[in-house]
Amino acid sequence: MAVRELSSLEKYLGLKKPNKYSTQGDKKIPVLQKNNGPPLTGLVTIACHLAKEAKRPDLLGDSSELRAVVQQWLEFRVTKLDGCPKEDIKTILKDLNCYLQDKVYMAGNQFTLADAFMYYGIHSLMVDLTIQEKEQYLNVTRWFNHIQHYTGVRHHLPPVVVLKNRIYNSRHH
Repeated sequence: MAVRELSSLEKYLGLKKPNKYSTQGDKKIPVLQKNNGPPLTGLVTIACHLAKEAKRPDLLGDSSELRAVVQQWLEFRVTKLDGCPKEDIKTILKDLNCYLQDKVYMAGNQFTLADAFMYYGIHSLMVDLTIQEKEQYLNVTRWFNHIQHYTGVRHHLPPVVVLKNRIYNSRHH
């Protein structure tokens, strides 16, 4: 999955020459072998490298504080979300829902790598949610729908249907 995400990121960034990736270990950690240097290992490391290569530092955050927030969410994605046990999914969605209550993006007021990779990371969770569950995590659903319609992000993933109007009121949950 990580290799497909990196390929989608390359397309989004407009990188002309696609990179070749391999994976290592049971968790299929992506590896990028560059001609002029040591291999780069890990989703976050490679994604940050690609953003810099494409001269898109804005995707990493435009201040030291925002760069730290972007890094925090990229680490969250790799350490907490990837391989998350099924029993922890609702807790993660609840925490994300609280975080996104007053936010349009994961970090600051613009789209960053944190948005792209959190979107990729929760896509399969959102596909499996019922309409009622999507309404229960309304902030996550709103953010997710916004990001899935962000130009160039959803390359390899099918769209997730999100209703614009609530069907259920909160008394029925």
